[in-house]
Amino acid sequence: MLVTQIAETSSKARFRISIDGQFAFVLYSGELRQMHIEEGQELSEESYRHIMTQLLPRRAKLRSMNLLRSRDYTRKQLEDKLRQGGYPQSCVEEAVAYVEAYGYIDDKRYARDFIAYRLQSHSRLRIETDLLQKGVSKEVIREAFAELEDMGAAQDETAMILALTEKRGYHADTATVQEKQKMYGYLCRRGFSPEKIMKALSQGSPQDAP
Repeated sequence: MLVTQIAETSSKARFRISIDGQFAFVLYSGELRQMHIEEGQELSEESYRHIMTQLLPRRAKLRSMNLLRSRDYTRKQLEDKLRQGGYPQSCVEEAVAYVEAYGYIDDKRYARDFIAYRLQSHSRLRIETDLLQKGVSKEVIREAFAELEDMGAAQDETAMILALTEKRGYHADTATVQEKQKMYGYLCRRGFSPEKIMKALSQGSPQDAP
């Protein structure tokens, strides 16, 4: 295995290592010196195996624990963060499986907390969309909503819409066509369905629905 490139990263202490023309992993300058890795030189099978099965998996686990000290991550978010750090896929999978086994990441718990915090301020559609973007599966999202509902944390989107319109000083009986359209667009952007918006805004005066 030929070390074809050792490229400095933005941190200047970490280097991207390419083997046989393909990116392989990231090492620190001290590790390069300790293992006598140089551009244009051969990397022994023993050294490569040590890097891939001991050095990088251990570091990826420590990196995961450090990340999780400051905030929660979904499984996908943590995987993406490790990949951004240059960890090979096998090391990413091992590290994520490690923290998951100890309960440090749990997509169901993440989804429940995320939903509970936004339940009275965001539409269900908006919450689901945000969680999907974070890598939480539709099934886990449905289960999290169901568990919260079983605990009495139900969502009344009609009441939420009316509360938002009141907060913004919107009055259906005096609003102009332009104001109605503006409010309708605002509520749509917050993820409420057109049907629920029209139903909520028509409660006071049916002819005032946008």
